[in-house]
Amino acid sequence: MARRLQRNGVLHSDWARGRLVAAVDGIEICSSFFRCCDACLERQVEPKVDGPLRKDTPYDHRIVAVGLVSTPFPVPLGIRFPPDGETEVACAVGLWGERDRQLGRRFLDVLGADALYLQQGFVNTVESLHLEWVITLQENQPELLAEAQRLTAGPAEATLCNAQEDVQLWHAPEVYWPVADRSRRVVKTFRTQKVRRAQVIRQPTGKKQKTRQTVPRESTHYYATHLELGSIPPRFIHELGRSRWRVDTEVFQTLTTQAHLKQPSVHQSCALVLLTMIRVLAYTLSLVFYHRQVLSHARQTPPTCSEMARLLAYLFLPPRLDSS
Repeated sequence: MARRLQRNGVLHSDWARGRLVAAVDGIEICSSFFRCCDACLERQVEPKVDGPLRKDTPYDHRIVAVGLVSTPFPVPLGIRFPPDGETEVACAVGLWGERDRQLGRRFLDVLGADALYLQQGFVNTVESLHLEWVITLQENQPELLAEAQRLTAGPAEATLCNAQEDVQLWHAPEVYWPVADRSRRVVKTFRTQKVRRAQVIRQPTGKKQKTRQTVPRESTHYYATHLELGSIPPRFIHELGRSRWRVDTEVFQTLTTQAHLKQPSVHQSCALVLLTMIRVLAYTLSLVFYHRQVLSHARQTPPTCSEMARLLAYLFLPPRLDSS
């Protein structure tokens, strides 16, 4: 599917400057404190003091997914279930090896990931595949983060403003990373987003009135990369770093709400793997059909992707037998 979409020009995007950008992320599914199978993983959680008494070790399955995020709609390229004892990062390395053998090294250009993947071994693997990378920098790399904070303590170098948000940007082209014994580029952003939140106001008469107000929400992010910018502005790294959220907010969220990804309907290793693969495949085919057939041929306001899927489901329902 991915190779066919590439040949048909579906994977082209303007904002990524001709690059194919992918992101990798993990998620827990089929979490339960009681139901388990031979392939379940266990993790320790803090018990609730005031809540009901329950088991402190939940069982769950975990998947690592990689998908294209520079395209008009996210395109999953593959998922992998890590075996017991294998970390999420190690599972991602194995998944990248599979994708490299199946799609070739010229299929992808840039990889985005969260701070968990900013490790020397993972970075070396990505660079060995001749891929550029943009990874979020957080407290798991304290020395690199402290050096980046020191070099970006001055005034912002650029400001990006629009109706929804204001972004201040700092650029440090040479930040020493002691763990890897090399220097990497770091971009810092301070984002002020305008969000609408509900607020309940009590009137003098005693009645409660619910209103919505626009309030600012501030956040600071650091992105580490070895991408050579040249004449490209540093804000491109900010765009690459934020694009990785599409795997979580669009792929995982849609599969969870619309395809019941986290429901333990089948709690056996083989059946669960097949069912998850079918869900991901159906999700990808539905997006391709929606963007390439529905949106491109709509003369009026097109339906949403969920409405289209619901309509297709109704069309495939068997006709009701006449009771007479």
